[in-house]
Amino acid sequence: MTEKQPPPVLSIHGLTKDFPGVRAVDDVSLSIESSTIHCLVGENGAGKSTLIKMLTGALLPTSGTMRINGSEYKPNNLQDARDAGIATLFQELHVVDELTVLENLTLGMERSRFGFLIKSDLEDRVIRTLKAIEPSIDPSARVSSLSVAQKQIIEIARAASSGANVIIMDEPTAALSEREVERLFGVIRRLRKEAVTVIFISHKLDEILQLGEAVTVLRDGKHIATKLLKDIAGRSELIEMMIGRSVFQSYTPSTTVRKEAILTAKGLTNKLLKDVSFHINRGEIVGFYGLVGAGKTEIARALFGADEVSGSILFKDQKIGRSPKDTIAAGIALVPEERRTQGLFTELTIRQNIPVMNLHRMSDRGVFRALDEETAAVDYVNQLSIATDSIDKHVKKLSGGNQQKVVLAKCLFSQADLLLLDEPTRGVDVGAKTEIYDIIRSLAAEGKSVAVFSSELEEVLGICDRIFLLYSGSLKSEVINSADVDVSHILNIVTGGEGVG
Repeated sequence: MTEKQPPPVLSIHGLTKDFPGVRAVDDVSLSIESSTIHCLVGENGAGKSTLIKMLTGALLPTSGTMRINGSEYKPNNLQDARDAGIATLFQELHVVDELTVLENLTLGMERSRFGFLIKSDLEDRVIRTLKAIEPSIDPSARVSSLSVAQKQIIEIARAASSGANVIIMDEPTAALSEREVERLFGVIRRLRKEAVTVIFISHKLDEILQLGEAVTVLRDGKHIATKLLKDIAGRSELIEMMIGRSVFQSYTPSTTVRKEAILTAKGLTNKLLKDVSFHINRGEIVGFYGLVGAGKTEIARALFGADEVSGSILFKDQKIGRSPKDTIAAGIALVPEERRTQGLFTELTIRQNIPVMNLHRMSDRGVFRALDEETAAVDYVNQLSIATDSIDKHVKKLSGGNQQKVVLAKCLFSQADLLLLDEPTRGVDVGAKTEIYDIIRSLAAEGKSVAVFSSELEEVLGICDRIFLLYSGSLKSEVINSADVDVSHILNIVTGGEGVG
């Protein structure tokens, strides 16, 4: 009589998540075996984050089922996931620097009675767990004195000592050095020997091939394949599964680009950026493409003067100040990644938002001209096809796509010659994306220069004349866009492969 095989530690069947106008996860079914290192890969927008949020109870599925060790699993919140033995380590660390290692390890797990802590075996248990994982860390040390890698190990030890038998690690190596990555991999392998299953998410394909035992590939919200790493023929096969047969693109070469640099950046360096140099021509649409931690947003903020950076930036052959006020005055405007918190005054109306980057255009000797404000608002609502029944509508009541158009209107009203667009179509529907792309093309046709900072390959291939490929804070390669551009080469570079520097 054959011995009955234990069920997978986690199994998913038909898992689907719909948002308004978007299916983020589409009928995904897969199984993860116990005591394995299971990797999850896919481009930005492939559905990884949404899938993980459903696994941890942060999002409720639209349909589908999940099972843990054969039993039905329906988490309604993060605590339900923890009770079921699932812990998650996010890219942003959740430790308290002012506390000791031991205090961090027991935080939230203490027992109390009448408001007083009760002594238990908790401290002994977490110290034993920490020593088993990384004996070099002193439990009495202040967390502020530790490295990023050591802080991550504290989070791992806390998860393991809580009884978690599945630990999800989302981009855990993004801020680590090569030496720290090796130490982390050693910790993960020790966890596996202790019957802990690790779900490891990374854009760095070399890490996947080095660490993983099995890998699941997602693309456009769909489950493409789950394979043992030993059966995969290296990076090329993973990339082929990630991108599919082709990437849709509708790029039409620009006829208005002038071989005259409007902006030149040399040696941009800060905590993430490493000696980044490039130029942008007049009338050109350039793309900055990379995955998580590549440095797209950091470059945009550095050019706008929002973040400190060493190196030099010349705009129209002149040095400009290193503050947003100076760059706006010089003719540079930024559409930030987070439009609601950084790009809009959501409690104000459309007409009140549009002129805020250039209010002196609306005033005469200190007297504000309300009629000019109204005229400008009506003009941009019509020009950008902002769907609203009134210019006095509060922007918080607009759809995501129309909010993004209001941010664009602000930048256009500032009379900028260079627009920096950070994730310009994030969170908008397909129709609004098309309209925004048309706006970008028309701006370039008018002689404006546009820099698009995007994590969507389809986006930069569809509208950009040149594309700068980023990886881990460095500009690794420059691609001249064309109908026969090598997509596999692009994915290879931005996932850490070799390319032309």
